[in-house]
Amino acid sequence: MAQTKRLIFNVNGLEKSYGSYQALKIGKLEIHPGTIYGIVGTVGSGKSSLLNILAGVEKQSAGTVLYDDEPYRTNWLGKIIFHEEVFYTNNSELVASNQTVSNYVAQKFGKKKNVIENRYFNGGSFSNLWSRKIGKISQGERHWLGMIFACETDPRILLIDDYGVFFNTNMEKEFRNQLTKMNRTLGTTLVLSSPTDVHLKNFASVLIYLDNGHISKIRPGISRKPQRNQDNRSNRNTRNRSRSKNRKRQEK
Repeated sequence: MAQTKRLIFNVNGLEKSYGSYQALKIGKLEIHPGTIYGIVGTVGSGKSSLLNILAGVEKQSAGTVLYDDEPYRTNWLGKIIFHEEVFYTNNSELVASNQTVSNYVAQKFGKKKNVIENRYFNGGSFSNLWSRKIGKISQGERHWLGMIFACETDPRILLIDDYGVFFNTNMEKEFRNQLTKMNRTLGTTLVLSSPTDVHLKNFASVLIYLDNGHISKIRPGISRKPQRNQDNRSNRNTRNRSRSKNRKRQEK
């Protein structure tokens, strides 16, 4: 008997429309665990809409999107409940937050606040962000913050929109090294979008090209399999058992 493939995201018959405009129409898309995916397409190709749906920021107009074989849960108002294992750099919290960067980091990372401050904000052109309100900084600065929080959060799934658009060469290389390390050592699944494949082809395992909301082609990138050590396997298994217990309690 053939064994069923394990998938992080299983997308079938996906459609997304904004009024009369259809932004997405994807028949089938499978995202496998521990793999780096690059979503490539020009402005208006549907990249952001796809990532918004995978992240639970938006609902699809039609079709099914399953995370670990289940649809995202919704609250009594019908709003999608964000999954704690999925981190999206285009997080609405960052856009609307009136907190300063330092307060946000203290709230999200607790005792790790000083480490993050020393690592990213003690010098250079971004040091001034530490005391500024997140909602008042530029889109590029907010994107940089999102990348930092993504690297420090250790999510199971990391979704990054417009990868490399706001980076210079050195910044892109530094973040690429961090993301590759996350994938290799922790088995983090990465889905990154970009207008071109210039950066993504250097480290993505699979490149998915979108054109007017459709998948026009899928090409292999640089193949890298995550090399998790035994401790990381144990940690990931422990998380899975905890999630399963929590679900059973909620069902009761």
